[in-house]
Amino acid sequence: MRLSFVLMAGGLSLLVGCQSFNQQATTTPATTVEPPIIVDPITPQTEMPQPIVVTDVWQRIRLGLSLPVPDQKLVNQYRDWYLKHPQHLARVSERAQPFMYLIVEEIETRGLPIELALLPIVESAFDPFAYSHGAASGLWQFTSPMARHFGLQMNWWYDGRRDVPAATTAALDMMEYLYQKTHQNWLYAIAAYNTGEGRVLNAVKRNERAGKATDFWTLDLPRETERYVPQLLALADVIQHAEEYGIELFPIANQPQLRVVNIGSQIDLALAAEMAGMKLTELHALNPGFNQWATAPEGPHTLVLPVDKADAFEATLISSNEEDRLKWQRYKIKSGDSLGIIAKRFHTTPSALRAVNDIKNNTIIAGKHLLIPISAKDPSKYLLSADQRLHKRQTSGKGQKVQYVVQSGDSFWKIAKQYKVTVASLAKWNGMAPRDPLKLGQKLVIWQESASNAVTRTVNYTVRNGDSLAKIAGKFKVSVNQLVQWNGLSKQKYLQPGQKLTLYVDVTKSRV
Repeated sequence: MRLSFVLMAGGLSLLVGCQSFNQQATTTPATTVEPPIIVDPITPQTEMPQPIVVTDVWQRIRLGLSLPVPDQKLVNQYRDWYLKHPQHLARVSERAQPFMYLIVEEIETRGLPIELALLPIVESAFDPFAYSHGAASGLWQFTSPMARHFGLQMNWWYDGRRDVPAATTAALDMMEYLYQKTHQNWLYAIAAYNTGEGRVLNAVKRNERAGKATDFWTLDLPRETERYVPQLLALADVIQHAEEYGIELFPIANQPQLRVVNIGSQIDLALAAEMAGMKLTELHALNPGFNQWATAPEGPHTLVLPVDKADAFEATLISSNEEDRLKWQRYKIKSGDSLGIIAKRFHTTPSALRAVNDIKNNTIIAGKHLLIPISAKDPSKYLLSADQRLHKRQTSGKGQKVQYVVQSGDSFWKIAKQYKVTVASLAKWNGMAPRDPLKLGQKLVIWQESASNAVTRTVNYTVRNGDSLAKIAGKFKVSVNQLVQWNGLSKQKYLQPGQKLTLYVDVTKSRV
């Protein structure tokens, strides 16, 4: 019995370590062994990692970047370009400030690659008013057909391609569609966003038939597309390692910047700005989808506002009457008037006039009255309206300004060749893309370099009895073709006394 107790006591002593067991066995008689005190071992506490607090949207993007950045020639070239032009990303990241949080939120909600948030930098340098050579518009550079296909409205009043929340939804819808169509390959999908899924899938099939690899880098695609994906990946790498590369990005707080407010009806942007306590240009910059001085009559009836302005705006809006959100003018119809003529005069559309005045067709009667919505301020004060943006483009050139009236058979190429300017410049001066169609009678602005000693003046000439195109042209040292083009004339038609002509004359050469 005693032996078994000693063995039991010795065995229990193992719980407190081998060194204690050996000492007891050599120095302590068996009769004096006491049962050891068993102490529960203390489990060491593992420190939990502290959660990362994301305070900046760029930091949030860095944490989410996942697409591999390969060591490819074009990727390296674009990375080098961004690193050599740090001012570009500084400027672009500042432009992104109002909208980037909204875009990142939508992308993460859908579970899409965060790299897609950088596409507006590649597409438009985050300029919602950007208009490309391919007639694409807005941050996401939608063409008209694709915009309509993915649900964006476009009319005289409104262009959904420039409405950032609406266009972001459409762009991500398109991306999800392309991802599914291109075998769930994100590089294919991004390439397809630039060139269309048909070209990408055909390139894949060609490689398959030739027994070649089918990764993006081996595909034969249009040159622009072959550069498009590398540019995005290079940009992602620069954003990922911005601090290491010495790139400074404009800080963007990781919290909502904007709120989309339902206004319920058409409203003058100047009045909306006043209600929100903002400058008109500030409000219009957040709502670049609106082409004119007011929101669209048929909608969308929403405005994008800073979060710190939205509550006060909504409170003021609720207390206002819908009929007071626009300024109205009572107009008496004159003989010769049409809805089109009246609409153009008052910066509106025939459809808007029909809706306001409950007119079923285009018939109007002289002597009757129309109620016409008009801008609260002079139209020139709405600096971001389509008319004012075009005016700025047409007045910012250098040299001699010529106004050209489009004739039958004209094209950008033909006019540019005649005036010795580039097609790209001609389109840019007139707020168009080179592929846009020209309209008969459309007025274009052309800027030509003047001779060093030339003094060009715009002359408004009134046709007199006995005048002819040749006589007037000779008098002012211009060509008959120039007279015809400047004024949209026909060589076959006679001039009428009292008719007004515009000429651009080098007064050092003319006889007047």
